[in-house]
Amino acid sequence: MVRNSRVVWFLAGLVLSAVLTCGLVSPRVHANAATAEEQSTEAGLRQVTENFAKVYSLVETNFATPVSPGEAIYKGAIPGMLRNLDPHSTFFAPKDYQALREEQNGRYSGVGMQVGPRGSKTVVLAPFPGFPAYRAGIRPGDIILSVNDRSTDTLTSTEVADMLKGPRNTTVKIVVQREGSPDYLPFTVTREDVTRPTVQPAFWVKPGIAYVRILSFGDFTSRELDANLKRLGEDSIEGLILDLRNNPGGLLNQAVDVAGHFLERGQTVVSHRGRASAERVYTAQQGNHGHEYPIVVLVNQYSASAAEIVSGALQDHDRAWILGQTTFGKGLVQTVFPLLDHTGLALTTAHFYTPSGRLIQRDYSKESFYDYYFTRDANTRNENDVKMTDSGRTVYGGGGILPDAKYAAPLMDSLQTELYRNGLFSFSRNYFAHHPAALPKGWMPDNSLLEDLHDYLLDNGYQFTEAQFTGDHDWIKRYLAKEMYIWAFNVDDSDRVFAMTDPEVEKAVNSLPQASALLESAKKVIVERR
Repeated sequence: MVRNSRVVWFLAGLVLSAVLTCGLVSPRVHANAATAEEQSTEAGLRQVTENFAKVYSLVETNFATPVSPGEAIYKGAIPGMLRNLDPHSTFFAPKDYQALREEQNGRYSGVGMQVGPRGSKTVVLAPFPGFPAYRAGIRPGDIILSVNDRSTDTLTSTEVADMLKGPRNTTVKIVVQREGSPDYLPFTVTREDVTRPTVQPAFWVKPGIAYVRILSFGDFTSRELDANLKRLGEDSIEGLILDLRNNPGGLLNQAVDVAGHFLERGQTVVSHRGRASAERVYTAQQGNHGHEYPIVVLVNQYSASAAEIVSGALQDHDRAWILGQTTFGKGLVQTVFPLLDHTGLALTTAHFYTPSGRLIQRDYSKESFYDYYFTRDANTRNENDVKMTDSGRTVYGGGGILPDAKYAAPLMDSLQTELYRNGLFSFSRNYFAHHPAALPKGWMPDNSLLEDLHDYLLDNGYQFTEAQFTGDHDWIKRYLAKEMYIWAFNVDDSDRVFAMTDPEVEKAVNSLPQASALLESAKKVIVERR
């Protein structure tokens, strides 16, 4: 169930990334005289259109219940047509198109907090530091009872989140129930523009070793990356862990600029070509300005699209050591065409190729779209698509980006699954109802707190063995710290402590010598070729 939940969120991001890769463009207008093929196409289209109009008229007149034109066209006819093309061509109804634009620029107007379902209720998962909900005193674990006097009992968490959004400088009344408080708590919050960065704050995971995670590739990702590395002092970096796990992708130009930050000026980042578009090559425009520290890039099966462009470019140029799982394999270029009625069409127009010329896209022609999204062979590759990196290492196309070294986190056991889904959240909610919402910097759960968690789980019907709880101690400490840091500090501090205690990040740090050796070897080979 945990894996399925993660997949759902990944797919939502992937749909957005699939349409963001080339940004928003206007449809091209052709002034040439129509060819015979075009005339034949137009004649066929007229006949199909007439038949569709007849079918729709019959449905509208005779169907058992009233038919909405928008529902029939936007959710039926157009998506049905696109499903016959490929897994990523997508039509956006007005609401979805607006969400796409918000995701692209990372900005919306609202109160600034993440909400989600817990049982049948919508609860606050994390107020974002510095934004209205956080400043008003809304806390993680608060159950949202009503928004602007409308009960949330029959609403989904998505519907509640939509109600919290609205024009800036307008107010929204939120009533919550907080554990430990005898009365409901009302808040009147003024909406603001909420901007969440796509690059998490970089930090030193060890002396000289920097860590930075890119969540997606939005309008300002490369600028955010530059600012983070500048804040740390890039001249002081001796090694970098670049985390692209669970990154569904985003804007092509941002992927090019991010990769270009680490490559030499003029080096190829990616190219694309399609039936109606000539090949276009994208190169590093600014270059690395002499910063040649070793890099380890973390990827997994949910790293897709623009994340694969970056990891593929750094791998092909032997600039980074890739660690983790084979990436998703999404290398189709979607061009977004704005349409009438605030809708949009994301249409596949080309394929992406890494600098060595290998295809990123995984083959989907021999499986259903369901299998394409939900089943994954980590060893997928096209044996006929064999290329070489700059130093002569063999790499394969047609199956995403294969890592230089594999790492897969162990699957969660039954206790971990229950704790991940709700147990740790519920315990934290209960704990801070009876303790101050404050913890000392650098805090980590001790044995006494684990005993409290153990007793709480038993009292609330969780099923586990003593051996299982003892065996999961390290996992529980890490995930409990992640949860409790949200309550005592904020979500950004929580993400940081979670990365600091990540075994895969530790593995990446230990892999920096391989990245360094790879970089030096590539330099020698390239010099000899010149």
